[in-house]
Amino acid sequence: MAFFTTNDGAKLWYDEKGEGKTLVMLPGWGCSPEFFKRNFDELAKSCHVVRMSLRGHYKSEKVKYGHRISRYAADLRDLIEALELEDVTVLGWSMGGAIIWSHYELFQDDYISKMVIVDQSPRQYAEFGGQGWTGIQSGCYDIESLMVLNTTLKFDSAGVAAGLGGACFPAGLSPTEEETKFFAEQIEMTPWWVRADIMVDHTNLDWRDMLPNIKIPTLVLVGRKNQVFLDEGSFYPGKVIPGAKMVIFEESGHMPFYNEAEKFNKAVAEFVNS
Repeated sequence: MAFFTTNDGAKLWYDEKGEGKTLVMLPGWGCSPEFFKRNFDELAKSCHVVRMSLRGHYKSEKVKYGHRISRYAADLRDLIEALELEDVTVLGWSMGGAIIWSHYELFQDDYISKMVIVDQSPRQYAEFGGQGWTGIQSGCYDIESLMVLNTTLKFDSAGVAAGLGGACFPAGLSPTEEETKFFAEQIEMTPWWVRADIMVDHTNLDWRDMLPNIKIPTLVLVGRKNQVFLDEGSFYPGKVIPGAKMVIFEESGHMPFYNEAEKFNKAVAEFVNS
């Protein structure tokens, strides 16, 4: 493992393994790169894999500034520059997908050649005025539910962490006691206020207007038995990003990289090296 420093002075964690074309992996909200423990070593057999910890998350510095999706996107740029990476595929799970969209909006294809979006809706809120958007995030779908979530985070951070792992599993399947403990411990490495601050920004954004303008190869990976997003949300990017390839994981929820790791690793490795 190692650290790099962003252009605004935050010290962020990363690790890397393998040789070949570069794949940078971004975890989701409040989560650590260790969520990719079933993928990192396997993908490193055919790629140069870099796992990045988000600002304030996991072992990265717990800075009290910059907890916005656009700043996290700039952190990704700073990583690519610091490691002098070229021909980069970036994979983002959940909120990591929004970070990639922000990066593309800000820098277009100056830094990345391909993107992999893993189970992220372009809009997490229901639309005002009843316009019919149903691709919402099931636990944080309007300003009132955001307030409830962030209040709960303040007073029961551990409870939120313990519940997130189960919510990410496919409907009808619960994590084991050992898995629940692992996921919760990883999430709790990110302070509650970091999770609260970034969720305020992340959950308010709407990326539907920019997705049709993406001009780089895109792979969209979604779980059929999702408990976090309804199908309209997680499937939407694969339908509107020009030329996007979509792979559906029939036995997965929000974490196809964990629930169907072998299929996931094969799809990602083939895309990176294509």
